[in-house]
Amino acid sequence: MEIKILGTGCPKCRALEANAREALAELGLEAAVTKVTDINRFVDYDVMTTPALVIDEEVVAAGRVATKEEIKEWLSGRK
Repeated sequence: MEIKILGTGCPKCRALEANAREALAELGLEAAVTKVTDINRFVDYDVMTTPALVIDEEVVAAGRVATKEEIKEWLSGRK
């Protein structure tokens, strides 16, 4: 499983990353978590507002900080 955080490194981006890592830990899952900070790459995902969360190349949230509980739901469906 691969998780990408799209954003410029702002506090909201860091909060989204923290929520994703906590969700993974609570579910006992392992995944590669990477940050994509190159604005030109955001277009590859059709993301115009950040932060955005991408799980296995699917954008599941954009323009807001997804909660840990939301992320856990999305991850549970991919076990």
